Amino acid sequence: MGWAAQAAVKRAQASIGDLIGGDADEIVFTSGATESNNLALLGLARRSAHGSRKKVLLSAIEHKSVLACARVLRGQLGFTVIEIPVSQHGVVEPDVLASYLNNDVLLVSLIAVNNEIGTVQDLRNLSRRIQSVGALLHCDAAQAPIALSLEWLTEVADMVSLSAHKMYGPQGIGALFIRRDLQRQIEPMIYGGGQQMNLRSGTLPVALCVGMGAAAKLMAEHKTDAKRTLLRALRDRFVKELTESSKGRVFSNGPTIERRHPGNANLRFEGYDARDIVALLQPRLAASVGSACTTGIPEPSHVLKAIGLTTSQAEASIRFSFGFDTTDEDVDVGVRLISEALHRLSVS
Repeated sequence: MGWAAQAAVKRAQASIGDLIGGDADEIVFTSGATESNNLALLGLARRSAHGSRKKVLLSAIEHKSVLACARVLRGQLGFTVIEIPVSQHGVVEPDVLASYLNNDVLLVSLIAVNNEIGTVQDLRNLSRRIQSVGALLHCDAAQAPIALSLEWLTEVADMVSLSAHKMYGPQGIGALFIRRDLQRQIEPMIYGGGQQMNLRSGTLPVALCVGMGAAAKLMAEHKTDAKRTLLRALRDRFVKELTESSKGRVFSNGPTIERRHPGNANLRFEGYDARDIVALLQPRLAASVGSACTTGIPEPSHVLKAIGLTTSQAEASIRFSFGFDTTDEDVDVGVRLISEALHRLSVS
């Protein structure tokens, strides 16, 4: 039974590797992309703390788990951490990144597809700049499998974080791709029985691993591209109808549709408080009004501030997410509910 379980895990690792262009023995299972990000950044830094490269770069629109790791890198491990500014579309410009690169840089961490505004980074071009100074590239790719095909990703990235539930797999399982020759440079975060090449000890949750592998296998199929095309069309119609019916009060935040996750719409409702809109939409429509700090006090999204929005503009913004099971009827209902909410707020 143990051999059968081990074989199932290895098949799952192979499927996840195939999704991003890696091999089974380069896939380390974790509890999710947050743990993967911690293992990548802190694991590498702890083994490199006495080396000559003492600088880590990351974009200003990284996930909160990467930003939290940055605080540990600065405060506990003595690294210099620099946030790279982005354009108004959330894009890391290659020349801007290059201006921060030198032989002191150990690692650059870039989110492949942003979780709030959907920006898809040009990782191929950015990677060439990073490799030119001998630095490593880590990608938080949790949002990427729905957005685009990824079989080339390990050609440009040294470590890649993934999360199963972001690609229709089970919650509570993720993975970190670590390039084979880099694995000895990673200090584990969890110690124990030495499972997974001593990189992440603990008995593996076989059912969750298999579930993630199955999701990765489905996501790698050619027909996923057709699903992305349909998803983009639904999102575009939703944005178009809301924008046209709003009389100049609804605007899109972030990148153009060519550089955007096909299921992401981050909209700014000028003159409104996003929390009031979302309150009227509950419980019929789910949406996100940004982030909250660790104390539970709402704060403007750091991503929206990084692309140049004012506090009032950020507080007027809502993220809407579309998936492969979203229908035309869902879009119709969503547009109607939002339009009704805006009308109620306008006359109140």
